[in-house]
Parts: sequence; structure tokens; C-alpha cells
Amino acid sequence: MSEHPQRVLMATTRCFPDLGGIESHVAEVAPRLAAAFDVGVVTTDRTGTLAPYDEVAGVPIRRFRAYPRFRDYYASPGLFLHLLRARYDLLHVQGIHTLVPPLAMLAAFLRRRPYIVTFHTGGSSSRLRTRLRGLQFRLLRPLLRRAAGLVAVSEFEARRFEQICALPTGSIRVIRNGGTLPPPQRPVRVDPDLILSIGRLERYKGHDRAIEALSRLCRTRPNARLRILGAGPDEHRLRSLARGLGVADRVSIDFVLPQERAAMSTAIAEAGVSVLLSQYEAHPVAVMESLALGRPVVVLDTSGMTELAELDWVVAVPADATPAQIAERIAGQLDAPIVPEPGRLPDWDSSVAELIKTYREVPAAS
Repeated sequence: MSEHPQRVLMATTRCFPDLGGIESHVAEVAPRLAAAFDVGVVTTDRTGTLAPYDEVAGVPIRRFRAYPRFRDYYASPGLFLHLLRARYDLLHVQGIHTLVPPLAMLAAFLRRRPYIVTFHTGGSSSRLRTRLRGLQFRLLRPLLRRAAGLVAVSEFEARRFEQICALPTGSIRVIRNGGTLPPPQRPVRVDPDLILSIGRLERYKGHDRAIEALSRLCRTRPNARLRILGAGPDEHRLRSLARGLGVADRVSIDFVLPQERAAMSTAIAEAGVSVLLSQYEAHPVAVMESLALGRPVVVLDTSGMTELAELDWVVAVPADATPAQIAERIAGQLDAPIVPEPGRLPDWDSSVAELIKTYREVPAAS
């Protein structure tokens, strides 16, 4: 066997055509890694409607049914059994939220194959689930400590899991998400009154706070509007909130399909400012995409977003900020935008270069 792993499998709970940060990460890094390794992706399909075998950007994808269909703690026995007999030199587990990642780690451990884990932690709209997350991650500690490498997407996430796994500071490698998008579909004119809020329509994502801030911002910027890009269970509540605050005519809610990357680039480039008022984000791809296109960003001062503010990449508002305070920060970014120099930002190529370095530090499977 060669000195370094050649056949790399990525195990992820969801991937293209599903939407989300992990899905975007895998879609960007897997094809780039395929230039250096034999890369494949194994993932799940709770709907039973997606093709079990697929190929995206030259990367083969194998999908397995997962159960239960309508819960986010689902498992995939088929994916577990596949990893017990598939040929691979290294398993890269993307994310740790559902029951799929621990089963994937366990399969690699039983096969005596090295595995790497990238955490990709995120928030939850369930208060109970949020409170139990610490316990959930501690239960994974035996499997995490056996990993050939642990990767965080932010310093915040790295320090959190070093504490959870009782590891020395610096034990977990930080590889930030990139934000590179294809050029916009057409020439773009920035709309100085357009606010963009991107993310799945769930309570913890904070779209409601963007709507509340808009209702205050309209008092000083009569042409201010909010565009929410996303889909999910909170859409009805968000529309009701906009009607109740009298700004329904200023709020639009729609989404861009995952394969329409140029359309997403156009939507971001047209906005005067992007906002992400989420309760928890490790290192949000949506923010990195906005910054890569030169758009100013306002975030909530919490989790990994605090780190972005400390780097002077974004402007943060306190987690308990009032709608008026959020509106003030948004107005500031519209009138005098603060954006980092492009050379200071990571991109997907730099992320992949770090991943390749990580892979090549892993001893060959016995």
C-alpha cells in the first residue's frame, strides 16, 4: 500500500441537492480533492426519491436510506454496512449532528481504517436539543479521540472540542470554510436599500430579528427592503410577523436552488448588506460568500461569529440587541460599509490545500 491514503471516502448526512453549510462544503471540496485522491461520497436519503448512485462534478455519490424520515436524529444502517465492506484508505466524516457520523466512525474503527472528523457544528430551533448538545458531544468522545485527525472550521469550535475531548490546546486543526462563488449571471448594480438574510427558515437562524430590525430601519430609510433566501418550516411564522409589523410589502422570501450558484452570486452581489442573526454558527458559508463578493455583513455576537468580528471581517451586534440597535448597525453597514481585503479571506482552494496536508499526515491503513 502507498505511504499516504489514496482512496478517500467522505461520509456526510446530506449532500447535493440538499441545502446547507455542510452540503456546500462537501460540494466545493470533494471535486477539488479529486485532483489528488480517489474521492467518493457516501450519504443518506430520507425521502427515498433521490438516485442511489449519482455523480456530481466528477465525484461519485452513493446514497442510502435513513430513518426516521421526519426527524433530524436519523440513522442509516445501509451506510454503516457499506462502510464495513467498502474499499477505502481513509474515511472523512463531515459533521457530527445525527446518528450517521458515529456509526460511520464506528464502521471505520471496526475495519481498522483511519478516519478524520470535521465537526461542522450548527444550531437548533429546539431548546431541549440545544441543552442536550453538550451531552451528545461528550458521548462521542471515545470515537473522536480515536480519530486520526480532528478538524474544526473555526478557533471557537476547536477550543470547544478540545475541552470536550480533554485534548491539549492546538490539538485540533482549524480549516476555515471558503466562500468562492462563480461570477454573477449579469452585470450587477448594488441596491443600497436591500438587506439580504440567507439561511434555512428555522427559528434559531434569526430571520425574525431581521424583519423586526427592518420595521425600525424603515423610519429612517423609507426604501429599505429585506430579502430572505431560504426554505423551511418557519416560513408561515415569518410572513405573519412581517404582516403584523406592517412590512409585508417590504419582505420577500424565496430560495435559490443549490445548482444555481451563479444565481446565488447575483443575489448576494446586488444586496447592500447581508445579515446573519443566528443564535449559533461555527463558521457560516453564507457569510464567507458575501464577504468574497465584497458585501458588508452584520452578525450576532455569538459562537463562531464573534471570531469573525474580532478579525474585523464583519460587524457584530450583541446577542440581546434590540431591533433598534440591530437596525442601527445595519444602517451603518449600508452607509459606510466595512469589508475585509479579499486577500485576507480564505477560499475553497486554500481550504482544500489544508485538507490535503491533513490527509497526507495520516498513516496508511494497515
